[in-house]
Amino acid sequence: MGAWRRGCLALFLGWCFGAGAQPLADPLPSRSLVYCADASPEGFDPGLWDSAATGNVNAQMFQGLLAFKRGGTELVPRLAERWEVSADARSFTFHLRRGVRFHRTAYFSPTRAFNADDVMFTFGRFVDAAHPFNQAFPALFVYPQNLGLAAMIERIDKIDDYQVRFLLKVPNVTFASYFAMSFAGIQSAEYGAQLLAQGKASRINNLPVGTGPYRFRSYKKDDLVRLQANPDYWGRTQRTAQLIFVITRDPNVRVQKLLARECQVMAAARDQDVPVLQRRADIRLEQAQALNISYLSYNLKRAPTSLRAVREALDIAIDRDAIFRVMFPRGDAVQAVSAFPPVVPGHDKTLRNAHDPARAKALLAEAGYPQGFEIDLWALPLARPTNPNGQLLAQMLQADWARIGVRARIKTYEWGEYLKRAKKGEHDVYMSGWTGDTADPDDFLSPNLTCAANAGGVKFCNAGFDRLVEQARGTTDPAQRAELYRRAQAIFRLERPWSPIAHSTIYLPMLREVQGFVMSPSGKVDFEDVYR
Repeated sequence: MGAWRRGCLALFLGWCFGAGAQPLADPLPSRSLVYCADASPEGFDPGLWDSAATGNVNAQMFQGLLAFKRGGTELVPRLAERWEVSADARSFTFHLRRGVRFHRTAYFSPTRAFNADDVMFTFGRFVDAAHPFNQAFPALFVYPQNLGLAAMIERIDKIDDYQVRFLLKVPNVTFASYFAMSFAGIQSAEYGAQLLAQGKASRINNLPVGTGPYRFRSYKKDDLVRLQANPDYWGRTQRTAQLIFVITRDPNVRVQKLLARECQVMAAARDQDVPVLQRRADIRLEQAQALNISYLSYNLKRAPTSLRAVREALDIAIDRDAIFRVMFPRGDAVQAVSAFPPVVPGHDKTLRNAHDPARAKALLAEAGYPQGFEIDLWALPLARPTNPNGQLLAQMLQADWARIGVRARIKTYEWGEYLKRAKKGEHDVYMSGWTGDTADPDDFLSPNLTCAANAGGVKFCNAGFDRLVEQARGTTDPAQRAELYRRAQAIFRLERPWSPIAHSTIYLPMLREVQGFVMSPSGKVDFEDVYR
């Protein structure tokens, strides 16, 4: 994860905006659509990032071979016209759409249409560390790594210019869904070759080229991203000429901007903002019981949170009922008890949270901490539906843990810095969250809780848990899959790498004049065919 700083970023990603970008002084056109976003994008290479703020921007420019049907989780064709899966769920063949053009920009002019070479380039970077582009631009592909994609794929075959086959080492009934996820946006092999020839491979992350309905125009750090309707789009011509993401971190300011009609759509509203917005006749609230979770993530690499008994003690010391009364007064969030929401098949309905400070003290004594200890607790710096106030949650956790002798020091950082430091394992406990694209347990477990996702030993890695998740991926029988996930959840509950907090309803506010918007169960935004 990249760390944000003022000015150009001196990261290994070679991240420095401005080169090739157009100036921002011109006024917004009458046919613009403005979205008040809650955070800056980490970058514009979809494979490098897995945060929602980044995915929301890149989804307007990049497309996968497949997509999720708008408003749901059903897979539908996108850059592939159709696909076939072998009976043993090891072979996946895609028949590519013809006549798709990559974006024409000030820095790239494509000479051919999208074809199999672009698929091979995109996924070759994910699975082959020796890929020439990776040699020129060493990068960590967060989501592909967390899925264990390189170890999963036996080979990728270009059958012809418009057919590609992926062969897996073991069956995976969830594999097709990967091609609809944000990380799988198809890059131009021709653009990649141009950047290599120029010695500027890192620019793939700050000067993007995709196939989507909008193309990149400019970015001003922590201010706005400006996108322009793609005149060569293979789909319908967009009625919105310019799409602008205005970065507005303060949730109160976002609400005021919407009320003042300075933006037409805004990032998810906090629970406390919903009544105010509902009273406005000119505002519509789209809502969905999202596939999401917030949680506390423990550092498993260093003491004391490396000890299972300590993690359990911290977990059962939390008074979740009190937290929910304060943070979710509307009552439309539910307490999380497992690693994925109860609406997802395979959720163990017998699980319950416990609040037992006396047992928590006993566990700490057994672990060698009868007098407690000091610990760093990182407060989420953004307001999210599952965690609308990170500082308030931190203060309530601090009070709960003080009752068992644990003295929590509350810290926080700017969002990009927060992600970077957490990934490096500088925390003891940090607040995090996840939103799934599919109503499948694997979408929550594989990218977050398997050994493949455990870079540096900071996160959870359990061989028994991994075996169950892999078995479930290769099982088509729903009852067998549910049993495997029940057993995996039992390990999760025993080991407590997370303290699950909440699953929430997502409210996306917009002006009533906005037409064509379809709410996603993931809470992500899709502005294709959206206009005012």
